[in-house]
Amino acid sequence: MPKPITVYLPYSGQEHTRRTLDQLQQSPVIERICLLTAGSGGKLPAGCDRLAVGALHASRTMRMIAQNTRTPYTLLLIHDTTIEFWQYALERMLTVAGLTGAGLVYSDYHDIQGGQRVSHPVIDYQAGSIRDDFNFGSVLLFDSKAFKAAARQRQNFQHAGLYSLWLGVSRLRPLTRVAEHLYGKVELDVRKSDQKQFDYVDPKNRAVQIEMEQAATEHLKRVGAWLKPRFKTPNLDRVAFVHEASVIIPVKNRVKTVGDAVRSVLMQQAPFSFNLIVVDNHSTDGTTDLLRGIAQKDPRMVHHIPERQDLLIGGCWNEAIMHPACGRFAVQLDSDDIYKDETTLRQIVEAFHREKCAAVIGSYRMTNFNLEEIPPGVIDHREWTPDNGRNNALRIHGLGAPRAYYTPIIREIRFPNVSYGEDYAAVLAVSREYQIARIYEPIYLCRRWEGNSDAGIDVARQNAFNFYKDKLRTFELIARQRLNQAAQPPARPARKAPARKRKTGKARR
Repeated sequence: MPKPITVYLPYSGQEHTRRTLDQLQQSPVIERICLLTAGSGGKLPAGCDRLAVGALHASRTMRMIAQNTRTPYTLLLIHDTTIEFWQYALERMLTVAGLTGAGLVYSDYHDIQGGQRVSHPVIDYQAGSIRDDFNFGSVLLFDSKAFKAAARQRQNFQHAGLYSLWLGVSRLRPLTRVAEHLYGKVELDVRKSDQKQFDYVDPKNRAVQIEMEQAATEHLKRVGAWLKPRFKTPNLDRVAFVHEASVIIPVKNRVKTVGDAVRSVLMQQAPFSFNLIVVDNHSTDGTTDLLRGIAQKDPRMVHHIPERQDLLIGGCWNEAIMHPACGRFAVQLDSDDIYKDETTLRQIVEAFHREKCAAVIGSYRMTNFNLEEIPPGVIDHREWTPDNGRNNALRIHGLGAPRAYYTPIIREIRFPNVSYGEDYAAVLAVSREYQIARIYEPIYLCRRWEGNSDAGIDVARQNAFNFYKDKLRTFELIARQRLNQAAQPPARPARKAPARKRKTGKARR
């Protein structure tokens, strides 16, 4: 009886690959093992075939795998590291694939560090999980028919081939997670979460990002969620405001940093009236006394302590934008960051009036607590384009800082009452109908220190954050599909063919 799986894994002759091969060759469900090599030379381990490819994630590689596979399932190992399969791991993946009809099956796993197993659960795939760094782990079991169908796409990506492929599979079949630890992986990237999160905006990865955007754009078009570059123009003068701009700082227990943030606002030089609304979410570490003292000396600062006890960062933002003192434009500043210089606020307001937009997003420089630049340096999100930025926003993690909103529109949208992703949700909602302007020179200093909310977070918390943002993307993707459907002209009713007269004759007896 033919075995159901053909395996593909990258091979560079390293010993760790041989250890993985030893296990695969003993599996009763594997028909063939194909090693993905950079060239056609060199001796292969016994019992293995060669598939000479270029880049592992290229479209050409995906097509070569599709053409080479004759078995019902395709097992792709995507990391060149040691994989240790736990008891009946592949059999379990096959069972789930058969039960669900999945196009791709993946599972939780263990990180193997210093000989110890560390649990690494992953998250369930959903419609909005279209970011290119979605973590499927290292072991991906594809239904070969779905793989072949997705591989027939005409793109010729060097970097986004695998990404484009699993997006294509997702349009055909479910992508199904097995919430069980089926294997262990020797982890090679041991950086902390806050060190990894900016990889996608590193300038050296620009070519990669262009391809990823192209793949994501094609997917959105195919599922009916891509928005054409047509935007509403807000009337920025339709509502009267006392202040042209209000800087918003939500804060809780940041006595070490919030004073610097406040001072960077009060030093702003602008030809218009502005104020500062600090929403002090019941601080207990001396923050309240510090802010109260500053507000007593400078009437431009509104020190607001909410009555509610259930507010997170998004809820604090809602308190600020609904405050009667809020100005025409609501401008973000986190309590542990500062504006770059005295021109930041002026540049943002000028961008609103110049671009006739509903939101403005700037660029920032990463620094340590002492304001010394640290890698990756400037985060400017130059991947944004006026025509396609709002579509690509569904793929990437964030959109930059500082963020500023036209107050009447953000009052209609409001923020979800959460402390992660509230800004992302707001920008996605604004961009669905309105243009967003960008400032590509750094006007904001983002300080990294041990008190940051995203500093060195564990896997469980990363998963919770990623799942929530994927859920926001799912909501937004559906909203955009419905928007496109509503814009379609009603289908014309089909014309009925004229009734044909029946010929009558004498009935036969």
